[in-house]
Amino acid sequence: MSVPQYTGTFLAKRFLNSNREAIRKSLPIKDPETQRARDYKKKLLMKQAKEYLPYRLEYQAKRFGYTYDKCRLTHANTRWGSCSSNRTISLNIGLMQVPEQLRDYVIIHELAHLNHMDHSKAFWAEVGSHDKNYKLHERRLKSFSPGI
Repeated sequence: MSVPQYTGTFLAKRFLNSNREAIRKSLPIKDPETQRARDYKKKLLMKQAKEYLPYRLEYQAKRFGYTYDKCRLTHANTRWGSCSSNRTISLNIGLMQVPEQLRDYVIIHELAHLNHMDHSKAFWAEVGSHDKNYKLHERRLKSFSPGI
């Protein structure tokens, strides 16, 4: 559920609880065959991602002099990656479905967040110092969906 940033958790939960039946009725019924295919694809992507993304992250981090504490693999529907203040970099398993240049762009983008937890000019300058074509890569990435 998406709510304005200033909305409290209590209000959001109250809304969900009071509208649960109406929400369930409005959701499309999932076809079991489609769901099984999606589950299989997610399992396959997770296997590929485990074998590739942590090593690629480590390679790029060493290449550009970054240190992070942990790598997590996710399957979020809206984000390719994230970087938390505890120096954990999360990468979406959906990255296994995009060209390697775009995977590297996301990794570099998240590594740059280790030094800049925002999208300031300094952040983009840092990304640009490691990926001269980052603007093109960012545009191309928008033609893909992180969801599975």
